Amino acid sequence: MICTNIGTACYTPRGRNFFLDLLNKATTLSQLYQTHAQIILHGLHHDLSTLTKLTHKLSDFKAIHHARLLFLSTPKPDLFLFNVLIKGFSTNHSPSSAVSLYTHLRTRTNLKPDNFTYAFAISAASGFESEKFGLLLHANAVVDGFGFSLFVGSAVVDFYFKFSRTEMARKVFDLMPERDTVLWNTMVSGLVRNCCFGDSIEVFQDMVKGGVKFDSTTLATVLPAAAELQDLGVGMGIQCLALKLGYDCDEYVTTGLVSLYSKCGEIDTARWLFRQIDQPDLISCNAMISGYTCNGETESSVRLFGELLASGQKVNSSTLVGLIPASSPFGHLQLSCCIHGFCVKCGSVSHASVSTALTTVYSRLNEIESARLLFDETPEKSLASWNAMISGYTQNGFTEMAISLFREMMFEVHPNAVTITSILSACAQLGALSLGKWVHGLIKSENLESNIYVSTALIDMYAKCGSIVEARQLFDLMTDKNVVTWNAMISAYGLHGHGNEALKLFNEMLHSGLPPSNVTFLSVLYACSHAGLVRKGNEIFHSMVHDYGFQPLPEHYACMVDILGRAGKLNEALKFIEKMPGEPGPAVWGALLGACMIHKNTNLAHVASERLFELDPENVGYHVLLSNIYSADRNFLKAASVRQVVKKRKLSKTPGCTLIEVGETPHVFTSGDWSHPQATAIYKMLEKLTGKMREAGFQSETVTALHDVEEEEKELMVKVHSEKLAICFGLIATEPGTEIRIIKNLRVCLDCHNATKFISKITERVIVVRDANRFHHFKDGVCSCGDYW
Repeated sequence: MICTNIGTACYTPRGRNFFLDLLNKATTLSQLYQTHAQIILHGLHHDLSTLTKLTHKLSDFKAIHHARLLFLSTPKPDLFLFNVLIKGFSTNHSPSSAVSLYTHLRTRTNLKPDNFTYAFAISAASGFESEKFGLLLHANAVVDGFGFSLFVGSAVVDFYFKFSRTEMARKVFDLMPERDTVLWNTMVSGLVRNCCFGDSIEVFQDMVKGGVKFDSTTLATVLPAAAELQDLGVGMGIQCLALKLGYDCDEYVTTGLVSLYSKCGEIDTARWLFRQIDQPDLISCNAMISGYTCNGETESSVRLFGELLASGQKVNSSTLVGLIPASSPFGHLQLSCCIHGFCVKCGSVSHASVSTALTTVYSRLNEIESARLLFDETPEKSLASWNAMISGYTQNGFTEMAISLFREMMFEVHPNAVTITSILSACAQLGALSLGKWVHGLIKSENLESNIYVSTALIDMYAKCGSIVEARQLFDLMTDKNVVTWNAMISAYGLHGHGNEALKLFNEMLHSGLPPSNVTFLSVLYACSHAGLVRKGNEIFHSMVHDYGFQPLPEHYACMVDILGRAGKLNEALKFIEKMPGEPGPAVWGALLGACMIHKNTNLAHVASERLFELDPENVGYHVLLSNIYSADRNFLKAASVRQVVKKRKLSKTPGCTLIEVGETPHVFTSGDWSHPQATAIYKMLEKLTGKMREAGFQSETVTALHDVEEEEKELMVKVHSEKLAICFGLIATEPGTEIRIIKNLRVCLDCHNATKFISKITERVIVVRDANRFHHFKDGVCSCGDYW
């Protein structure tokens, strides 16, 4: 016993083991501080083992500043203490401090880093915005002989995955001479986090085949991949393994199964599994709430959410994200607003995942202003936040806003595959080929070409920007193709009027063993429609129903009506409509009305338009089409009466406009437009071309122009259509012999179609026109559509 000099206070000296035990049992920061005081009092403040344990515990309790001060007060810290503090900095999100301490260890001490040092330092480097620190640490580890250490290997693989360097992660994994369960789990988990769901399942299957021991963590990690792919077969196989090895009662595995069955539409099974959990924790409840929501059972999800709140359970951001009806938003605007209000009240709206989910649901409900307001108010925007807003703009047709936001984003965060697919979709809609090519360069530099979704989006972009050859080259370079990839290329051929090529590719797809989807058949039927392949179209429609068992959608029926109608088989088209099992919608009657315009059949046009005016009374396009049909039939009185209805009901027609991209600058023209800086030169070119065209035999097509004006005025009206102005600007602004590409927001009129044929011959230019229906490739006075559009 030792007595102090003050009074008679005495204490019994305690040894190292006593304090190590006390530190292990500490459950609060206050207890740690008291224990630290006792350690000093008992003279153990320089004992490395005790100080190391205290540093470790302080780090666990997030008192990393105190841990650092303790380290600095240690005269001669050993490697173990260095490693403990580096790990502490890593787990407390202080990557700079971790790397600084590692640097101090290497440069200012005689100690040498070991495998634990590198593992902890590399894990810390994952917290930087740049990957350069981690790359340097990985290089140092290899030089020091720890490149094949299992502990270092797992940290390196995880690091590369956090920077979406999946190929590098895979390379490190493949080079490891030995792989333990932790390394395999890291590989599976990393692939899932990077949305490489198919690859993660393949790695898991290799693990099982190789006889590697796996645990409940492995199963809980791979189940989300099966869930995201909605592959119930694979998921049930994982469930069988869980049952066989006794992991079926593991709460994390069961929660993974709840998500699996929910995302595969088996909500009753998911509900049953959820009820097998004795005391569901928040993670399990979140999975069930999300499951209800994604299956449209919003009442059940709201009820379970209410039960959570009533039980006193504190919900988190995952709960709210699962509750937001982003997957099936229609009809749930009020619910979405209520959830938004709750998030504001509880302070969760600033959480990136919550604001992203709300941005997504508002975008899908066409509440784009609310989505943007929420996005702007989010203090820390994650990559997912940017992606949600860019995707929202793209899906709502605000392509220029999407592109503008993408350019802004490039200064803030690094894009991923989701960003790229969204922006390529915007480029495709707008016809922004130069930006699309720039994005293609970005894809190459980021090594995203192997991503099937990115490559498919690239094919779609090139096709919709008029570069069908480049689209096919990319398609042929792809080693793995899913049904969406095949559909994109088949659709591209249809869009460009290459019906036979579309059919050939469709047959190749069938021979590859990949089953077609209803979208595949729609794409093939569309191609047949624009190429006049009536017999083939009939065969494919019959095969879709009788060989593949698909129930035709309204779009399939509309395509068949279009195929028959364009070919002049109008009565056959009407009979086809009359035999439809359900009530024909606007798309079907619209296809028939369009065919009536081509073949000038006013009687059937009257029948089709009556049905259309009932089904879609606000659509001015049908009124305009009917008026044009009457005008073509010289029935100007009826044409005028239709236009009067439009005027009386204050229906507004979408104004025609044409876009041409020169260099990287888009130029938009409207009919009779004088706003362009080079307007004088454009109209001079138009006059010059008009003279040459007339010499070559061109006559203006004015039949659909207003009947109550003179013929000369009619010619003037069609002469200054936006597509002619865009082509004239293209002739002025580009080198002789180069291809001109323009995009019209409406169907190209007959006069402009004929004029473009003459212009292509006179100027010896290839002119590519994308209108609302398809592509037209003009060369030497001939159009690729064969005047069949």
